[in-house]
Amino acid sequence: MRAPRNSLSPELIVKASLKVLGREGSTGLSFRKLGSALNVDPTAIYRHFKNKDELILAVTDSLMVSALEEFEPLSDWLETIRDLMRRTRRVYMAHPQAAVLGVTRVTRRSGEMQIVEQILAALFRGGFEAPEAARLYRVIDDLNLAFAGLDAAFRILPSDEQEKDTGAWSEEYSRLEASDFPSIAAAAAELPDVGEDPTYELAVDLLLESIARRSAQMTSDDSGPAAG
Repeated sequence: MRAPRNSLSPELIVKASLKVLGREGSTGLSFRKLGSALNVDPTAIYRHFKNKDELILAVTDSLMVSALEEFEPLSDWLETIRDLMRRTRRVYMAHPQAAVLGVTRVTRRSGEMQIVEQILAALFRGGFEAPEAARLYRVIDDLNLAFAGLDAAFRILPSDEQEKDTGAWSEEYSRLEASDFPSIAAAAAELPDVGEDPTYELAVDLLLESIARRSAQMTSDDSGPAAG
């Protein structure tokens, strides 16, 4: 039995899309499968989304909305940025199939806009003027999405391919001759223990430390030389 026509909504379609993506993979999303999942004629979905690309943007933005649930800016502007970065990556990792479809896109919707607003607001609190804040926002966002996209893409690999890639650091790399690859040989025992979460946190630390130094330098420059 088909669902009543008026029971369908964009929110319901987006939720069903996340379920289909989780079950079918990033290439398995189609209006036909959504229609089956929602018990509606697939053509009914076109009343809410004119094509699959528009749907993908809505799905991606729904992840941004989820990332902002219970968010409140912190007293420390740098920690506010860290929190927003972690939230965004966390929700992408929870939905890796959706992440690989949307991580490179600009959704032009409210969830994304709220995250842009909050990061820029934090940078303004750090004393940056609009031109520098805009550039730093792009660096923050691009780094975060690069990690999220890379980690999401790894998580949707077949398990045997994941094991081969992860095991390479303790197998193939550990057997390299020091005479040919002296630097790899020196670090070979450490490479297998470098996981995705510590790597991400280190990258965020390095980025925020650099931004903090720029803010401090800018404040120092603005204060000018001491009076003689």
